[in-house]
Amino acid sequence: MSDIRKRGWTLAIVSIGLFMVVLDNLVVNVALPSIHRELGASIQALEWTVNAYVLAYAVLLLTGAALGDRLGRKRMFMAGISLFTISSAAAALAPSIGALIAARAAQGVGAAIATPLTLTLLADAFPPAQRGVALGVWSGISGVAVALGPLVGGAVVQLSSWHWIFWINVPIGAVLVPLAAARLTESHGPERGLDVRGLVLASSGLFGIVYGLVRSQSLGWTNPEVMISLAVGAVLVLAFVRFELRTKDPMLPMQFFANRGFAVTNVVSLAMYFGMFGSIFFLSQFLQNVLHNTPLQAGIKLLVWTGATMVVSPLAGFFSERIGSRLFMVAGLSLQALALGWLATEVSVDQSYASMIGPFILAGSGMALVFAPAANAVLSSVRSEQAGQASGATNAIRELGGVLGIAVLATVFTSNGSYLSPQAYVNGLIPAMWVGVAVLAAGAAVAAVLPFSTRASAEEHAAIEARERREYDTGELAHAAA
Repeated sequence: MSDIRKRGWTLAIVSIGLFMVVLDNLVVNVALPSIHRELGASIQALEWTVNAYVLAYAVLLLTGAALGDRLGRKRMFMAGISLFTISSAAAALAPSIGALIAARAAQGVGAAIATPLTLTLLADAFPPAQRGVALGVWSGISGVAVALGPLVGGAVVQLSSWHWIFWINVPIGAVLVPLAAARLTESHGPERGLDVRGLVLASSGLFGIVYGLVRSQSLGWTNPEVMISLAVGAVLVLAFVRFELRTKDPMLPMQFFANRGFAVTNVVSLAMYFGMFGSIFFLSQFLQNVLHNTPLQAGIKLLVWTGATMVVSPLAGFFSERIGSRLFMVAGLSLQALALGWLATEVSVDQSYASMIGPFILAGSGMALVFAPAANAVLSSVRSEQAGQASGATNAIRELGGVLGIAVLATVFTSNGSYLSPQAYVNGLIPAMWVGVAVLAAGAAVAAVLPFSTRASAEEHAAIEARERREYDTGELAHAAA
């Protein structure tokens, strides 16, 4: 098989895997009322159907990337997708809320293994000069999943039952695993021992922090359980950093963060997931609780926002490989801050949907301007054999930003409003959105004042073109000889 065909298969397989994971994470929220009615779950138990996934996913991203480097990226990607598929079936068949929570945790483990490896496998298949377009398609597919998540969830729940939001994954996974076995090329990270102590410190530290952030949403920041969890988690993460600085074979080389491109890109990702995804959490509820849309109607209306990523992401990936990622990230965060500020000034109990379309398009376009260029910047800042470690770290930081954003914005929301009435909800939503604006603007400022370059060199482009010309000529000669 030629290199071009191998790259095409790799892009398709990892994009479908990412699509399945992202879609599933977004469809669950709209099904919570149906799960509550059928399984008799308490509000706290319903929270854990989401939190169990978030905890397992965010905590084990670094571990998934490390195992891929050590045991084989193709092998571990297939293992992650297999676990995700099996646990999806278990969730669909769950007879009780406890069984559903356990299945959701297993889904999170499978997703944590597979997600960082989608980027690593892509980086291994595509040379630097061609990654921009591939990453644009990869992030565009993720955008499709983001766009379709609320819509699919609302449609499935409204037309069938909540069980089918999990059954959807089973046929996709059943096809994807054998396809990956046949078409992906195996690769490994550098030859080194498995950093067991680093894995334990990183996983337990992230667990403490993410658990504390998740519980703060219902218990409050001053609750002893939350404060102790955050403190212990922070101490363990600091111990992880200290150990990684001293060990011979670190799971996450700390010198990554000395590279300005890597460090700034992770600040940008943290800011975007904090501000944007924290705000989407409340805006999707605003459409239903205040403007009285059904879940399906809310999903359709959010397509304007999330659908913009499908159009802009491939273009952003294509051009970022030619002119660098930094300008795209600055523009993307700025557009998101502008869109969120626009929404904050317009939001009211009788707001029309027409007044939301403009900021929705701006916000979606801004997200798309960050996705692929940020991935490109991370991969360009490390050696190819370090892509797995860099991908795991970036995914973990990004997910931490999303959890932190929801937790902080929830605190701002509850300090100023409540769910008791539409006006009370608006009173809490407005200051929460302005906090999101501030974080997004701060991320844009960091990317603007700390320049770095990720543009592929002219020599790299020439080398790729020469190799592909040789492949083409070889193929023509073989065809003529036949």
